[in-house]
Amino acid sequence: MDVRPLILLDNVVKRYETPAGSLTALRNVSLEVGSGEFVAVIGKSGSGKSTLVNMITGIDRPSSGGVWVDQTAVHELTEGATAQWRGRSVGVVFQFFQLLPTISLVDNVVLPMEFCRLWTPRDRRARALELLERVGLADKARKLPAAVSGGEQQRVAIARALATDAPLLVADEPTGNLDSGTAASMIDLFEHLVADGKTVLIVTHDNDLAARATRTVVVADGTVVNEYVRRALATFDLDQLGVATAHLRPETYPTGAVIVRQGDEADALYIITKGEVEVFLTHPDGAEVIVNRHTRGEYFGEIALLRGGTRRATVRAGPVGADVMALDRATFEELMRRSEPAQQEFLREIDARLAAG
Repeated sequence: MDVRPLILLDNVVKRYETPAGSLTALRNVSLEVGSGEFVAVIGKSGSGKSTLVNMITGIDRPSSGGVWVDQTAVHELTEGATAQWRGRSVGVVFQFFQLLPTISLVDNVVLPMEFCRLWTPRDRRARALELLERVGLADKARKLPAAVSGGEQQRVAIARALATDAPLLVADEPTGNLDSGTAASMIDLFEHLVADGKTVLIVTHDNDLAARATRTVVVADGTVVNEYVRRALATFDLDQLGVATAHLRPETYPTGAVIVRQGDEADALYIITKGEVEVFLTHPDGAEVIVNRHTRGEYFGEIALLRGGTRRATVRAGPVGADVMALDRATFEELMRRSEPAQQEFLREIDARLAAG
């Protein structure tokens, strides 16, 4: 059984040469998206979100690394082959619509089917009208794009992206020009598409849309924030996540290896990204008592950092080992100064752990 993801990015780097020098838009990005997922890509302006989407859709090519979509090595396709592949494999909703201004809305939706030579002319038109009906614009099918509003043009762009029945729909700010009611109906449409087996990946600043996605990918300073780091640092905003991501260092520990030792000075916060860890106390007679276990998306080491003093317990890698991301003390303390909500959440977790232990 083939369980490969529908989208796979492997160590993708994208550099642009500018008069001011080389600009790195993506830094060693690796990402997997499974078939049937509804993924929201979020991040600050300039973080690399649109560049990431351009890699997936073949609109741009990586400087290094690989991109596979539905088992096709997109980074290896010629320009002509990319256009043919995109027409059949990816429905793209561009941020600025890109409708042809001299043909009707229905003909704009028909166009991708003609390009890919899918269905008969009669069936193409019937399908286009059906798709316009799904986005609430069947009554304006014969109008030119200039005769409808920006929000209506956006809905036509969504209908056009669905025209070839591609397995993947990629949209850049698909609700950005829509009123709240219409945006909600478009989100409903995306959810129905996912329920029917399509994969939907959207770039968005719309919190309501991101909240309804089944998974959120955060891009910060050209990197994809590890999902377990995001879970552990859920109270951090995008700026703070970007700072944390830039300072995290990956560490791998084999089974039983000590990560922090009882009595040592605190030097970092540790976030688990793979495997699990055991927290134990060593009594004067040498006996070990396991007081806690943590797994992916959880953290440890915060008590000594925030309450002062030395490590209260020893933490070692569990039966299958552990991968962690270590955030140095100086950066952690600076982030705590910047974020009162994050500091309070860490303190609440400390109280809960001490009460339980």
